[in-house]
Amino acid sequence: MKVQFLGAARTVTGSMHLLTVGEKNILLDCGLFQGKRSESYERNKIFPFDPSKIDAVVLSHAHIDHSGNLPNLVRSGFNGKIFATFATVDLCGIMLEDSAHINSRDVEFVNKKLKRKGLPQIEPLYEIEDVVQTKNLFQPQNYKTEFQVVDGVTAQFFDAGHILGSASVLLKIQENNSSKKIILGFSGDLGRPKLPILRDPEFIGDLDYFICESTYGGKIHTPVDSMEEELLNVIKKTIERGGKIIIPAFSVGRTQEIIYALNNLFNKGMLPQLDVFVDSPLAINATTIFRRHEECFDKETLKILQSDTDIFGFPFLHYLRTADESRMLNERKNPCLIIAASGMCEAGRILHHLANHIGDSRNTVLIVGFQAENTLGRRLVEKSDEVPIWGDPYKRNCQVVVLNSFSAHADSNELVEYCSHFSSKNIKEVFLVHGEIKQSQAFSDKLLSMGFPSVQIPERLSSFILS
Repeated sequence: MKVQFLGAARTVTGSMHLLTVGEKNILLDCGLFQGKRSESYERNKIFPFDPSKIDAVVLSHAHIDHSGNLPNLVRSGFNGKIFATFATVDLCGIMLEDSAHINSRDVEFVNKKLKRKGLPQIEPLYEIEDVVQTKNLFQPQNYKTEFQVVDGVTAQFFDAGHILGSASVLLKIQENNSSKKIILGFSGDLGRPKLPILRDPEFIGDLDYFICESTYGGKIHTPVDSMEEELLNVIKKTIERGGKIIIPAFSVGRTQEIIYALNNLFNKGMLPQLDVFVDSPLAINATTIFRRHEECFDKETLKILQSDTDIFGFPFLHYLRTADESRMLNERKNPCLIIAASGMCEAGRILHHLANHIGDSRNTVLIVGFQAENTLGRRLVEKSDEVPIWGDPYKRNCQVVVLNSFSAHADSNELVEYCSHFSSKNIKEVFLVHGEIKQSQAFSDKLLSMGFPSVQIPERLSSFILS
C-alpha cells in the first residue's frame, strides 16, 4: 500500500495524489496545474500513470485546481466512479464546462502564435463532450455517510468549510483482506472558522496518516470579523479618487462571499450607492447553485435568510452574462466595482478589465485570494511596475490592495488549532501538500513542536509506503 504525490506538492496548484491498495488505484483529486503556460500544458496533458488503470476518484471540492483535469482523465481512458458531495457534483457540472470553453479559447490563441512561427499546433486538453462523459461518472454522497470506493476501501466526507460542498476525506483501508485497518485522512482545502455563509470545518477524527494542506502554514490572516470593514474602506478610498475597484475572484466561493459582505453592508445602510457588476456567467450559475444548497449554510446565514430572502442580491448589484455587457464597463467613467474571474488572473474576463484599468492611478485592484507563483495575480501582489497580459507589457499605475481576511484557506493558527484535536502520538506520518515550501516548512516545524512524530513535505512524484 502506498501513496504517490503527483500535484500540489511544494506548490498550491494541481492537487492530485495516487493511493495504491493492492491492485486498486484511487486518485484523491484531479486538478489542473496553473502556472507558466508551456509548463502547465505539458504537465496537465500527460498523466504520470495510465488513466485506464485508475479505479476511482475521490474529489474534495470543485475548485479547478482540484477537479479541473477530470475530463482529460476521462478522455485518456478513465471510466471509473468519481465520488464527491452533492454540492460539489452540481458545481463541477458548470465549472468543468466553463473550463473546457476557456481551454479551447486559450488553445486557439496559442495556435495562432504557433502558426505564425511555423510551429506545430496543439490540441485542447479536453472538450465539451469529454465533460459530458465525466459528469456521467459522478457518484454524489452525503456528508458523514460511509461509502465503498473500491474493495477494501471505504470513505466518508466531512465538511471542510472551504467552499460550498468542500470536504475532508476519511479513508478506511484493508489490504488483501487483512484484519489490520489503516485510516488515512485527506484534508482537501480547509476553510476558516467563522467564515460567512458556510459551516465551520469539521474535525475528521484520529488517523494513522494525514495528508494536509499548508497553503498558509506560516502566515496569519486578518480576523474574519474585519472583512466588511476592510472592504468598505477600500471602496470609500477608491470612490474619493474617482476610480473603479477591480476584484479578480474565483467564480465559486470568493465571489459569493464578496456579494454576501456587500449585501450585509447595504442592509446596515453603510454601503455607498455604487454600481456593482458581477461579470462572470460562471459566477452567476454558481450563485444559483449556492441558493439550492442551504444544507451547507451556517446558523447565522440561515437566520439572515428569515428576513432577507436573497443574500446574494441588492438594488445596485448587476449580474452580466454577455461579452457586450462586459465590454461596456470599459466605457464607464463613474466609479463602480467589478468582480470577474479568474481568481489568479490567468484567464477569463478579468484580463480585459485589468488591461483597461491598471494604467489609471485612480483605480484599485483588490486581491482577495491566494495567488500562485508565476501567475499574473502574483505579479500584481508583488506590485510589479509592469505586468504581461496576453504576452504584451502593461504599465501598472493602479493601487493594489490585498485583503487576506477574505481568504477561504485556514491560516497558520487555524491549521494548528485543527491539528491540535488529533492524538498526535497515534499519527505515524503527516504529509504536507498544497503549499509553497516556505509555508509547508513553517507548518511542519509547528507540528513537530506539538508532538507529531514525523512530518514529510513530499516532492512531486515521490512515493511513501503505508503500513
